Amino acid sequence: MTHIHLSLICTVRDEAESIGALLDSMLAQTRLPDEIVVNDCLSRDATPAIARAYAAREPRIRLVAGGHNIPSGRNNAIRAARGAIIACTDAGLTLDRHWLAALVAPIEAGEADLTGGFYAPDPRTLFELALAWTNYRTLEEIDPTRFLPFGNCMAFRREVWAEVGGFPEWLSHSEDLYFDLEAERRGFRRAFVPTAVVRFRPRSSLRAFARQYYLYARGDGVGGLWPRRHAARYGAYAGLLGLLAAAARWPAARLPAAALLGVGVAGYTRGPYRRLWPHLAGRPPRERAAALALVPLIRLVGDLAKMAGYPIGLAQRRRRLFTPGAIANASSPSSLDPAD
Repeated sequence: MTHIHLSLICTVRDEAESIGALLDSMLAQTRLPDEIVVNDCLSRDATPAIARAYAAREPRIRLVAGGHNIPSGRNNAIRAARGAIIACTDAGLTLDRHWLAALVAPIEAGEADLTGGFYAPDPRTLFELALAWTNYRTLEEIDPTRFLPFGNCMAFRREVWAEVGGFPEWLSHSEDLYFDLEAERRGFRRAFVPTAVVRFRPRSSLRAFARQYYLYARGDGVGGLWPRRHAARYGAYAGLLGLLAAAARWPAARLPAAALLGVGVAGYTRGPYRRLWPHLAGRPPRERAAALALVPLIRLVGDLAKMAGYPIGLAQRRRRLFTPGAIANASSPSSLDPAD
């Protein structure tokens, strides 16, 4: 059987605290890559020095530098890589020992051109625990036919990257979803690999979480992604404000409004509570109450952050589309808008 060269790439910036754990988990894989290409993207800390120290001990590792954001860093790493199959991840994560073997198996078997693994939270504080199970689905909740791989947990044939035109460097966020949808539009086969697991630590504060979701939504706006999904969110909150206004104006509407609001909140938090509750076993009642109280707050903050970021992204997209010379680089799969 002909050996297919396999490259594992990642792009990093100012990850001195986490890059060691990532590289250790790369080197602990049951299926080792033929090379590991680490792209440093303008780090101001010891990240390059740490990567060079690993490279001096392990010949599989190469350090390259280039790019100004995550997609440009990934593209630079892929250009430097020699593999016919490319696996991607990022700093701030750790890889399950069988991650790489599982992730590339469908590609090597000729069953898929692009694969994505499972993104599992690894919370360390009570807030992170509440955030993790409020915002991230369990394996049982994922529809493999609609799952879009994240850039830090995916693999693909080099031909996919070349035909799609690489990761869109004009997108600072949501570039991986744009890549997935462009690959789908061009007829490439995609597969979800639930046994290819990466672990991540959720944001540690509401402020950091809000910024994360603001940037994601802004990226959606720039890329023209999920217009119906974002419109539905604005519509739901407009309806909520209308309900509250009616209750404030007409006393007779207060009881029905309260009932409708209760039903809405219950429906919106049911899934998060179902996921979170088993992880609160053995915790003191005070901690359980605090975690449960965080769920609707996290939902609200996330929605508000998205509603703030999306129109700013749309404005940036409009400026880009109507800037002379930019239109050729601004195509987007805006018609591909799967429902939530």
